[in-house]
Amino acid sequence: CLENTDPRLRGRGIQLLSQVLLQCYSLLQEKEVLHLVLFYENRLQDHHLVIPSVLQGLRALSMCEVLSPGLAVSVLKAIFQEVHVQSLLQLDRHTVYSIITNFMGTREEELKGLGADFTFGFIQVMDGEKDPRNLLVAFQIVHDLITKNYALGPFVEELFEVTSCYFPIDFTPPPNDPHGIQREDLILSLRAVLASTPQFAEFLLPLLIEKMDSDLQSAKLDSLQTLTACCAIYGQKELQEFLPSLWSSLRREVFQTASEKVEAECLAALHALSACLSRSVLSSDTEDLLDSFLSSILQDCRHHLCEPDMKLVWPSAKLLQAAAGASLRAYHHVTRSVLPLLLEQYTKHPQSSQRRTILEMLLGFLELQQKWGHVEEDESALLSLQAPFCSVVFSALTDPSVQLQLVGIRALTVLGSLQGFLSPSDLELVVDHLIRLSLREEDSQSSEAAMEAAGSLAPIYPKVFSGRMVPRLEEELQSGRAEREEESSCDHRSLRQRCLQALAAVSIHTSIVRETVPVLLQHLRKVQKGSEAGSAQDMVSVCQSLHRVALQCQQDAEGCWYYHQTVVPCLLAMAVQAAMQESTHPLLGKALLEEEVLAAMVPVISAATTHLSPELAAQSVSHVVPLFLDGEVSFLPQNSFPCSFQPFEDGECLEAQRRLVILLMAFVCSLPRNVAIPQQERLLRELLALSCSCNCPFTATTAAKCFAGLVNKHPAGQQLDEILQLAVNRMEPGLAEGPRRTQALTLLLWVTKALVLRYHPLSSRLTDKLLGLLGDAELGPAAADGFSLLMAESPDVLHKGCHADVRIMFRQRFFTDNVPKLVQGFHRAGPDVKANYLKGLSHVLNHLPKPVLVTELPTLLSLLLEALSCSDRVVQLSTLSCLQPLLLEAPQIMSLHVDTLVTKFLSLTSSPTMAVRIAALRCAHALTSLPTTVLLPYKARVIRALAKPLDDKKRLVRKEAVAARGEW
Repeated sequence: CLENTDPRLRGRGIQLLSQVLLQCYSLLQEKEVLHLVLFYENRLQDHHLVIPSVLQGLRALSMCEVLSPGLAVSVLKAIFQEVHVQSLLQLDRHTVYSIITNFMGTREEELKGLGADFTFGFIQVMDGEKDPRNLLVAFQIVHDLITKNYALGPFVEELFEVTSCYFPIDFTPPPNDPHGIQREDLILSLRAVLASTPQFAEFLLPLLIEKMDSDLQSAKLDSLQTLTACCAIYGQKELQEFLPSLWSSLRREVFQTASEKVEAECLAALHALSACLSRSVLSSDTEDLLDSFLSSILQDCRHHLCEPDMKLVWPSAKLLQAAAGASLRAYHHVTRSVLPLLLEQYTKHPQSSQRRTILEMLLGFLELQQKWGHVEEDESALLSLQAPFCSVVFSALTDPSVQLQLVGIRALTVLGSLQGFLSPSDLELVVDHLIRLSLREEDSQSSEAAMEAAGSLAPIYPKVFSGRMVPRLEEELQSGRAEREEESSCDHRSLRQRCLQALAAVSIHTSIVRETVPVLLQHLRKVQKGSEAGSAQDMVSVCQSLHRVALQCQQDAEGCWYYHQTVVPCLLAMAVQAAMQESTHPLLGKALLEEEVLAAMVPVISAATTHLSPELAAQSVSHVVPLFLDGEVSFLPQNSFPCSFQPFEDGECLEAQRRLVILLMAFVCSLPRNVAIPQQERLLRELLALSCSCNCPFTATTAAKCFAGLVNKHPAGQQLDEILQLAVNRMEPGLAEGPRRTQALTLLLWVTKALVLRYHPLSSRLTDKLLGLLGDAELGPAAADGFSLLMAESPDVLHKGCHADVRIMFRQRFFTDNVPKLVQGFHRAGPDVKANYLKGLSHVLNHLPKPVLVTELPTLLSLLLEALSCSDRVVQLSTLSCLQPLLLEAPQIMSLHVDTLVTKFLSLTSSPTMAVRIAALRCAHALTSLPTTVLLPYKARVIRALAKPLDDKKRLVRKEAVAARGEW
């Protein structure tokens, strides 16, 4: 074939040889490669039908490692001379680019020996390329030519022309494009070329200025982003000639554009220009271009800041901030001129809205100063303006406008964060303002913002806050002014609550925590002793503040231990005292034993314990466990109690003491897993007995949760197996009959959850027991709700935050093991208990990750639709909340059942339960994400049906109806 006179046959011969070489190029020897290269180079002069196969052969040879020196140059010269690349098909042009890429990767020094001839040869190869697949490769080659310092010689402009002709990219990929090339790929690839060398600057900058003035938004954006990229490698020399035109274009766009994207890119480009000029090193005879550039910006923007209508104030401020933010030098130049002017304007404009605008601009400049940290005395315009700045900010804090106050608080926070800016007297004023806003300001937004600001500034000035703010807040709580406050419109409790919140907010630094924690605990004691109505709510407020402080202490070991050894014994002592008084004087200390107060103490003790080091946790556990097991009260403060503490003993009078097991749960279930618990087996047995025998549901539940929390972390082995067997032996008779079936079910649920989380083998046996209870007429509904408990995140025990043993994907595993059994049970169950199976199923599905649910949807959808017909509103709600995301995530499957879905959803929009009506309307809304062709037959019917809930008596229902009907 290779010697045949027919070019088609010759081509087939070369094609076969090239295909063989592509398979075995790595096995060739140097002499063979030399021989083949000479043959293929010669073939480049052959008939045009032969050329594609020749190029494939050369591509194979370009990957050979044994290529003799000089051959790469020889091949490329032959291609440049003999082949008119742009007349070839796309694939063959791509082959040429691949040959060049291969040689550039392995024979760089040889190719550089060609000098500028290589660059010129490539320009000829690429000139006129149109296919995006080839352009991506060609752009990469140009980028490598420049960044790897190949000689460009006199061909810089030609190389620029051959690439810049594609700017800006306007490629739109065809639908179902198998190559997956996106417009963004080409844009970024071309930008990398254009912004790779300062040598292109004189040609590129005029092009960018021209495209910035284009009517096409995409062209504007591309030009601005390319300019920003170029500034990273340009210096003054490249930019000097074009600065006036660039500034003119950027200014016009920011002043006139309606597009936020264009404005943002203009500001980014201006910032990059300013940064580029800031980097340039000045020699004695050169003009400071940064200085003149910023002066022209100030000249064009400054007067807009003084216009009475304030029309172009924001665009001007944004431009000035973008330029000033580039460097400290730029910042000083701009702020020297602008800050005094803005401060003057603030006093000139009396209206709150205008003052707010001016203060927000000042805030923008202040936030830029934060980037450079400490205020330099000689340079900064800020220090010379300290007094007017503070005056403006303090006036904003006393203004009646809430919006102006909020900006003032933000400005105060930034001023405070600038080390060395505020004088001691200013700092005292700052604290006074924050106290006033936190406690006395009627608007909750200002009050919350002031507390947040106090929290930000307290770690910077701990002495000022602990010496001035904490005593003032303590005074508010202690002096009774909180009760006597007449002039404030805040009611007494609200004021007291704000004091507590403010104390928590500033407790960021350990030295402040040492001041605030005793105040909070003292107030808790005071509330406990008082017997006024609502004292339970006050105790909950104190506990919420203590919890916030605990969370803020967790990362600081010293603060965490101080908090733990101060707060935990104190809370335990107060609770024990109250429980003993309850036994002897039933009216005293009653509020502390209410469920909501004890529940509020749980997160306090838990947060104080989870981050302890193992050594300190062991020290603490050696006191707390003996307290509950043996009544060992010696470590508690004020420990002279009227009788002994025996929460695990029998007796009516000890009911109050038994309630305190919840505090034991909060402590032991939050310990790190590697902390040994003294007398653990005895403790587990006591908890087990209490959970099964106690008549009080609150105590029985907390004992069950505490037992489950300990079992979850218990090391595997014989001891664990024995305690679990004991639990099963107690549960089974309790579940079968008797007055305490509910307690036995609660224990079963919590122990099952503890074991499911850690993949314990016994968990499947206990889950089967739970499934069996779904058919029980008395316990069935509660057992069904138990599936929610098994799958949901528990707030106080058995979660990762308290070091529980939680395996990944336990929900998926539970689903796989148990949903088939639920479905089977549903089909076998009698009509009176079918709802229990549906409820259990909907709870499991509700907590399952949506991607898993979508894959299982086809098999479960008919059951879910049946669940909507169930009369139990919990089942209806669970099912609706399960279906709503599926409508969005699996439209194809849901479309098959659209008729049933529409009917069910519309009928539930008139349910007697508000929550069900809202959920049904949300689902009707979500239906609109299905394909339009599926929905059109139902459109008129749905719109008619959704007119009725527009008149619903509940506003939240009407709101959902408006949204759903509008979408239809």
